[in-house]
Amino acid sequence: MNQDNNARLEASDEQVLYASILNIGMYAGLAMLLITFALYVFGIVAPYIPVEKLSDFWTLSAHDFLAHFNIQDGWGWVAMLGYGDFLNFIGIAFLSGVTIICYAAIIPTLLRNKDMIYVVIAILEVIVLVAAASGFISVGGH
Repeated sequence: MNQDNNARLEASDEQVLYASILNIGMYAGLAMLLITFALYVFGIVAPYIPVEKLSDFWTLSAHDFLAHFNIQDGWGWVAMLGYGDFLNFIGIAFLSGVTIICYAAIIPTLLRNKDMIYVVIAILEVIVLVAAASGFISVGGH
């Protein structure tokens, strides 16, 4: 009985792979966040909006804030990576995409194991997440 319980507690190959990639991605994303924040906070890279002026705009909605500073929504931040206050988005975007990398990485293992339902689910997950990240899928909530 105890041996059956131990067998059920072992992680599958794809679970171990997913977790390993997620762990590496988490640390890489954290490093990106720390580095880009340091570049911003220590003034190594000048911000688009001066720090001392930020509190003047806290009452604006996100839409009004972006319009006031002529900042494009969606992936518009990529064009502004030369500014310290936009560098932080690199780590955030990377962390958001780690799940896509994890799902894509387990597909070969699932194929090898002939887990076709999970293969389809993983592929659909990648497609939906990539479409959502690209802005192709939009529900207008923000």
